[in-house]
Amino acid sequence: MDDTQQDESLPFDEFPRPTFEAWQVAAVESLGGKPLDKLTTPTYEGIPLQPLYRREDTASIAAAHTVPGQAPYLRGAHAAGYVERPWAIAQELAYGRPAAFNQALRFDLEHGQTAVNLLLDGPTRAGKDPDAAQPGEVGRGGVSLASVEDVAVALKGVDLAAVPLFVRAGTVALPLLALLVAHLRRAGRPVSDLHGCLEDDPLGVLAHEGALPLSLARAYDEMAQLTLWAAHHAPRLATVAVHTYPYHNAGANAVQELAFALATGVAYVRALTRREVDVNVAAAHLRFDFAVGGNFFMEIAKLRAARLLWAQAVAAFGGNDDAQRMRLHARTARRNKTAVDPYANMLRVTTEALAAAVGGVESLHVSPFDEPIRPPDDFSRRIARNVQVILQEEAHLTEVIDPAGGAYAVEALTDQLAREAWALFQEVEHKGGMAEALKDGLAQSRIAAVADQRAANLAKRRDVVVGANQFANPNELDPLVDETDYEALHRERAAQISTYRTHDDDAGPLSAHVTALERLADMMVAPPETMVETAIAAALSGASLGEITRTLRLNDSARPTIVPVSLKRASEPFEALRNKAAGYTAAHGAHPRLFLANLGPPRQHKARADFAQGFFEVGGFEVLTNNGFPTPEAAAAAALKSGAPAVVICSTDETYPDVVPPLAEAIRAQAPETVIILAGRPAEQVEALKATGVDEFIYFGADCLALNEWLIERISA
Repeated sequence: MDDTQQDESLPFDEFPRPTFEAWQVAAVESLGGKPLDKLTTPTYEGIPLQPLYRREDTASIAAAHTVPGQAPYLRGAHAAGYVERPWAIAQELAYGRPAAFNQALRFDLEHGQTAVNLLLDGPTRAGKDPDAAQPGEVGRGGVSLASVEDVAVALKGVDLAAVPLFVRAGTVALPLLALLVAHLRRAGRPVSDLHGCLEDDPLGVLAHEGALPLSLARAYDEMAQLTLWAAHHAPRLATVAVHTYPYHNAGANAVQELAFALATGVAYVRALTRREVDVNVAAAHLRFDFAVGGNFFMEIAKLRAARLLWAQAVAAFGGNDDAQRMRLHARTARRNKTAVDPYANMLRVTTEALAAAVGGVESLHVSPFDEPIRPPDDFSRRIARNVQVILQEEAHLTEVIDPAGGAYAVEALTDQLAREAWALFQEVEHKGGMAEALKDGLAQSRIAAVADQRAANLAKRRDVVVGANQFANPNELDPLVDETDYEALHRERAAQISTYRTHDDDAGPLSAHVTALERLADMMVAPPETMVETAIAAALSGASLGEITRTLRLNDSARPTIVPVSLKRASEPFEALRNKAAGYTAAHGAHPRLFLANLGPPRQHKARADFAQGFFEVGGFEVLTNNGFPTPEAAAAAALKSGAPAVVICSTDETYPDVVPPLAEAIRAQAPETVIILAGRPAEQVEALKATGVDEFIYFGADCLALNEWLIERISA
């Protein structure tokens, strides 16, 4: 291209610029005169999605006109975005044994993973050694760690200077740090190599579990001690995390998720600054972990709004620009994943991962498709990991700074979300903060209201979960199962920690072990730096995680209990239907069957027959269909011959008055217990049709869940 061509301007002014008003007129015409509101989409956030967004929608949004890396960080925490710092591929590995975790981790780090994301099992998160846990708890959902040796096995061959370490520590971040630092010192590795986050999150644990194993005051004391120690010894290691997973997976909308995350972060900064941690240090050691769901643009806007809101909150504390920078991790949500037709989860996580990347996360976990069912296998781990690799290496998202920047829809949604979330956050603050909002049930009740709306829409199939409440696969292979023997795992780990405590060798003599625990108890009122170092010394001497945790919390005050948020995957009620159908099959030697009495040619019955088939296949029914019958008598004879305990009549409203009475009468005469259902619900005919023998009606908007539950109970009686 020569210089003349480069300077030549394109004469776009020859085209008339349409006005918004002209577009509105054309849109109304295309709707046949219906109001333009028909093109808006309602959301659970109460923020309707508009059919068109324009420059005017973002002109007054100041943050939208900033640049990446500039406070309030709407457009990203770093100026060069992923071009300079690609997000970390931080896949969780839910294996119970330290050796199994290590084997999977080392393989995955060689095949695309770029961070260690360590999930702990329930007993470890609660500060219990395996022999103090209940059978079935150990190793479920995460690795069991109880000693320095366990940490050494789990992290064998992993260079913690090269990869960040994220540990969802619950309320045992300080005891876990003691084991981790003891491991590094034994190995002769500098503690300053540590970077990532230990994810101390007592309010998140309280929301999820309904109880804490220590008082909030003691939890905040440990948080402050941990943070001050890390600021001095491992300045790149964050120590506190705000997890939104409990709220998201309980059904919260994006406004609630943002508000409760912000309120939790503010509670932590407030608690730390009251314990002599500088606000800039406190904010720099805090990370936010968001769940990302399937509402693509809303999720992008949520992550952008989170950065904006956090910058605003930290600024109110007097934090500097760097302290206002949010450290942001995300994982794909559990709420919308299915145990039935689980391979569809691969598709769900792909859009969620893309939303997270476009939203500007710094690290990300993409769920393996079998996450609702079992620990991942090699195949499911590889597929999940490669979703991220493809987004980085093939979709080239790491070559773009702020992919969503300037998109009118995203910027407008971000602004609306931020305003609504800030208002709810202020309401929480007026209640006394996030802890009080959990204690008095404010958070739970707000989430439950949205969760109830979601459940009702799922039951009536206004919201679709493919494979669960719509488009069920009647030929699905045998379901995946978790084959882990948790009882054996509990016995194995309990024996290991018992041996560890009593074994006397150069690494940890029993006398030194006891002395270290006594010293730890004596140092309960020591300065924070000494407190953490004493815990590390106890770990080096052979103290277990459970022993360190118990000693730290001697003489603790009352421990809070609340009603936890209710966690349930969206598809669980429909999966329960399938289980009932499987129980019927086991008891009767055949699937629950349902016959379609299709009347007339295909054009007369097919639409409703297809609807009926899909309606009942989600309940696990074997649907017997056909090309239609010329007369009600022929349909009745075929229905009786099939032996199906339920029949669905499919035809048109116009034909029902003539065909339903003789068909129902013929069936009732020979099989009076047969359930008769009508596809459709002609309002003016309902009572008359019931009088002829129709038991129920199915139609768009009918409660699919309730009707399937009623039918399987009816034919099982």
